[in-house]
Amino acid sequence: MAEASLFALPEGGSDDFRDSLNVGYYSQALGIRADYEDNASLLRTITEWLGTPYRFGSNSKSGTDCSGFVTRVFKEVYGISLVHSSRSMFNNVQHVAKTEMKTGDLVFFRRGPGQPIYHVGIYLKDGKFAHSATNGGVMVSSLEQPYYHRNFYAAGRVNVE
Repeated sequence: MAEASLFALPEGGSDDFRDSLNVGYYSQALGIRADYEDNASLLRTITEWLGTPYRFGSNSKSGTDCSGFVTRVFKEVYGISLVHSSRSMFNNVQHVAKTEMKTGDLVFFRRGPGQPIYHVGIYLKDGKFAHSATNGGVMVSSLEQPYYHRNFYAAGRVNVE
């Protein structure tokens, strides 16, 4: 019979255990109410990208645009390669209602009816999403901010299994 120890990491996932210890940090850094059920790897990766400057057409920590940020996060967290284009991403996701959004879903924006998709971010929770904005780089914003509320177009889910 194995002995339990207060200092032993749970069997099968030291990273999961460490990530769960950091949920409070992710909550504070991202401005959301994260809990132990949330994808800590996703929250950790987004937190690591916060403050990265905006750079059109790029996807590195020295600078990234919105779709570059999304493609890098999905590659790092899920091992999924997405196309570096918000319009292409929109055409390759399962669309979900705004009321059905889950952490990790993509949120898409356009400037008005008939206009093309021009911006994409990753939904967190509590009405917040992470994105790379031209006026501040990688940050967390609220879908209730007037600009994003007005320009929100749709949400989509990437099959990550």
